[in-house]
Amino acid sequence: MTDTDSSLFQPGTTVVRRDVHAGRVWTAMPQRVIDDTGHVLTLAYWPGIESLAPTTWITSTRTGDDTTRKQGLADLAAGTWTLGPYRWENTELLSFFLAGEWFSVHCFQDAATHEPLRWYVNFEHPYQRHPGLGIDTMDLALDLVITPDLTGHHWKDTEEYAQLRRLGVVNDYADRQIEQARSRAIAMLDDRTGPFAAGWPTWAPDPAWPLPTLPTGADEAATSATAYRL
Repeated sequence: MTDTDSSLFQPGTTVVRRDVHAGRVWTAMPQRVIDDTGHVLTLAYWPGIESLAPTTWITSTRTGDDTTRKQGLADLAAGTWTLGPYRWENTELLSFFLAGEWFSVHCFQDAATHEPLRWYVNFEHPYQRHPGLGIDTMDLALDLVITPDLTGHHWKDTEEYAQLRRLGVVNDYADRQIEQARSRAIAMLDDRTGPFAAGWPTWAPDPAWPLPTLPTGADEAATSATAYRL
């Protein structure tokens, strides 16, 4: 999609960031638009916001049960997941979605103190815009976790990514794109470009901001964000 002025989301409005696989919604998260240049969409997410997520993910997050988390990936491949409500807690999140890119960049900070916690590069399908609703993508599990000062990093959830490969959720085409995206993300970090250029962003949600909420139909069937090319 070519971004035009008419497709841009206005600062202060709510958009829904959805993960979509095989025409079904996997997650739906309402977020506040901070900025939208057409090349970079900046969104904010903070405690109290209610979203939709797979019940297996919700359970594993609350209990730390890795078996449930792995079952959730199997449900994803089989198309048998169930969505449930989930309320965000403890951290504030500023996110940068890069047009046409196979990853997004997120800044996590403590909600009570606003202290930086980590940068988080989330590898996913390039987002698609849906005017009046938000963006659709699909999280592919693999992450790059970076220290707030950008001096250290490590890869996360490589086993989950491998499981998605075995299950066919990540096909050969997507795997090639992710390999290239990994190199671009590291180069961006090393060169201090993109979202890393200015270092850690100083921000906090304004207490006067209303909580973004999910619109009716946010979980309805959608055009898949997943690329099926081989």
